[in-house]
Amino acid sequence: MHTHAHGSHAHGAAPAKVLRVSLAITLAYTALLVVAGIRANSLALISEAGHNLSDFLALLISLVAIYIESRPATATKTYGWRRAGVLAALVNAVSLIAVSFFIFYEAFKRLSNTQPVHAGTMMWVAGAGVVMNGVIAFLLYRSSRDMNIRSAFLHQFGDAISTAVVIVGGWAILATGQAWIDSALSFGIGALILWSGLAVVRDALNVLLEGTPRGIKMDLLETALRNTDGVNDVHDLHVWSIGSEIHALSCHISIEDIPPSASERILREIKQKLHEGFHIDHTTIQFEHVACDVAHGCLVAVTQEQEHSH
Repeated sequence: MHTHAHGSHAHGAAPAKVLRVSLAITLAYTALLVVAGIRANSLALISEAGHNLSDFLALLISLVAIYIESRPATATKTYGWRRAGVLAALVNAVSLIAVSFFIFYEAFKRLSNTQPVHAGTMMWVAGAGVVMNGVIAFLLYRSSRDMNIRSAFLHQFGDAISTAVVIVGGWAILATGQAWIDSALSFGIGALILWSGLAVVRDALNVLLEGTPRGIKMDLLETALRNTDGVNDVHDLHVWSIGSEIHALSCHISIEDIPPSASERILREIKQKLHEGFHIDHTTIQFEHVACDVAHGCLVAVTQEQEHSH
């Protein structure tokens, strides 16, 4: 017996609206950072401009992915376009990593050729950035369970933190007169960007390689299935993610030789456990009441005569 339960996956208009507003604000602030960075001779501000430019691209990719994900399934794409958001997250994360290494390179060059920095300009521009990025990050945070939106959120949250660090650095330069602090800040910003990018790459690759979804422990899941009244055995158990929020499960479950009407009660209880305990709603469950043997990774029913011959 097979059962397919398709969970809903509606992003809604709110994340898309936030992304559209964020695009306009981020582009304007990036232009401000470039101008202010050149006038203040601050690599930290110019690094922030590069980071914000990657944010703009990340937000744009995330917005496009939302519309692609909403497209219905077809005969050639039976799961629909659910992984468009995961691919968008991966592209965003790779761009973060590229930006971080560019910042490392520029900061290293600046350390060997220290130049005077206008700390006051650094501070007021960074202050505006903290407010802007903080507001956008807060709005995105409410939808950050989705990997696509989470990658955009990490971009914005990282910007909010790094611009706050720039304010501290500007104050330190004013207090000490040490221009090398600007380059040191750039290294710190680059490290933060690299860390957040690698985290998203790890999660995106786990989905694309059909690994066990983050937060799901297979031993606990199998135990929950085995403890269901009427279940004799669970095998060939697989769990993966179709998209960042849609998890799927397939398995074979051994039960007694009972009528389908009786097995329906077992199926309902299993589906309830998967939904409430593991947030899994897309399931393919095959009931069996005969002994099984493993052949080339596929479970094959074994007749009573064959079972005695082993």
